[in-house]
Amino acid sequence: RYRTTNWSDYNAALRKRGSLSVWFDPEMVWHAGKTGKRGRPETFSDAAIQTCLTLKVLFGLPLRQTVGLVESLIQMAGLDWPVPDYSTLCRRQGRIAVQVPYRT
Repeated sequence: RYRTTNWSDYNAALRKRGSLSVWFDPEMVWHAGKTGKRGRPETFSDAAIQTCLTLKVLFGLPLRQTVGLVESLIQMAGLDWPVPDYSTLCRRQGRIAVQVPYRT
């Protein structure tokens, strides 16, 4: 039978389970490259849209709140990247399949 003898370490470990860390790689391609197609080029890469939509799915947020979350995370990371607005996310989410594995 297991008994906890060091309660301060046990409580600290339980608090750390709720910690949330999000890393943005500064070398990530956030802006879309040139495609050579006619029309207005896309501003954000598929990786940027994928990141935003993944956070949307993980936290169960509407698109406008997702924009606010991503904006604050990028600001806390000290990056000066623009954030896609909700209409851009809405348009592009039809082309990008975001699948986040989870337990039921």
